[in-house]
Amino acid sequence: MRTHYCGLVNAAHLDQTVTLCGWAHRRRDHGGVIFIDLRDREGLIQVVCDPDRKDTFATAERIRNEFVLKITGMVRRRPEGTANPSLTSGEIEVLARDIEILNHAATPPFQLDEDNLSENVRLTHRVIDLRRPQMQKNMMLRYKVAMAFRRFLDAQGFIDIETPMLTKSTPEGARDYLVPSRVHAGQFFALPQSPQLFKQMLMVAGFDRYYQIVKCFRDEDLRADRQPEFTQIDIETSFLAEEEIRSMFEGMIRSVFHHAIGVELPAFPVMTWADAMRLYGSDKPDLRVKLQFTELTDAVKDVEFKVFSGPANMADGRVVALRIPGGAEMSRGEIDSYGEFVKIYGAKGLAWIKVNEAGAGRDGLQSPIVKNLHDRALAAILERSGARNGDLLFFGADRAKVVNDAIGALRVKVGHSEFGKAKGLAHGDWEPLWVIDFPMFEYDETGERWSAMH
Repeated sequence: MRTHYCGLVNAAHLDQTVTLCGWAHRRRDHGGVIFIDLRDREGLIQVVCDPDRKDTFATAERIRNEFVLKITGMVRRRPEGTANPSLTSGEIEVLARDIEILNHAATPPFQLDEDNLSENVRLTHRVIDLRRPQMQKNMMLRYKVAMAFRRFLDAQGFIDIETPMLTKSTPEGARDYLVPSRVHAGQFFALPQSPQLFKQMLMVAGFDRYYQIVKCFRDEDLRADRQPEFTQIDIETSFLAEEEIRSMFEGMIRSVFHHAIGVELPAFPVMTWADAMRLYGSDKPDLRVKLQFTELTDAVKDVEFKVFSGPANMADGRVVALRIPGGAEMSRGEIDSYGEFVKIYGAKGLAWIKVNEAGAGRDGLQSPIVKNLHDRALAAILERSGARNGDLLFFGADRAKVVNDAIGALRVKVGHSEFGKAKGLAHGDWEPLWVIDFPMFEYDETGERWSAMH
């Protein structure tokens, strides 16, 4: 029925006759000339309906948003000054010669370019939601990512092996979803939390390079990055050393980014788990944010300020500073709001010091806690953090886990805030990273992680 997708018609098709099929994204009547933005999965194209073609124009007058149309016309260049550089088809338009309404549509429950839609409304009208350009892009991106993974893994000698969905229940991290058996009354199949058992069998059987893009099912509380049914890329390989595996999969990730979104990733730096926790409080640090922790535990063990000296003398305690360049400009209200933020992660509060004049010692510092810190501690804080005039120091003091979680989250929040962007504390580029040498953890009978073994 059609010769081209709407979003793929461009200046190379000038003066050609094309037949397009899609949805009326928008209809505009400009004083006798009707414009229709026709949409399909590849994007939009502008169609012009001239009143000189009476039958075509009469049909165009009946068109409303989301009507399904078939349009035949000639590609021509848009008048000077009306090009739309954000569209592939932005330099051209189609002069309609024939319009056929394939299907009428009721008025949609919301406009497809409406931004502030609740999730309930979107899911109630899921078919309309999936027509939105952003959702169409998401679907296309998922497809491109999957294909990029497959191409790379195929080239590296991996084979795609499908494993069963109805399996025996195995002890893993969450409860299984169970499916009753019709043939064996009172017995159940389990849906796989991951193909763990099968990939172990495949490795032992000699399939030394295997992968799946596979469904997993876990009956557990929802997380920000996981739902009960999700898809993971499952890859197993044998007879490779750690560095060979890192090299291969770094190449895979770089290839996927290149082919799926046109991004050329740099070589991945390597950081140990211990360094990541020491500098950022996280085993997956956001390196787009250029802020780091300053370790102060040993420097504040003998200060009068119990908020610092208490954790500093605990076996699992930690005291750190986070230097915010230019942060002395922050108002007391902004600082207090960050104090409320860190409470989400178990912190009791957020101590701070504004550095008005670093060379003046305690007289150049502004904070209610300065009077409780001796000169040696203040000197260590300024020297280690590299604080300069106009900087702000935030402090975390508690058990190491609380400090890492709270100040690590604060680091990211400040870095990506409007203030952080204005001060150049973060950027939007991709920053890949290998974190290596993770410790092995032991767990007690409640499942709580309690000690690390290297």
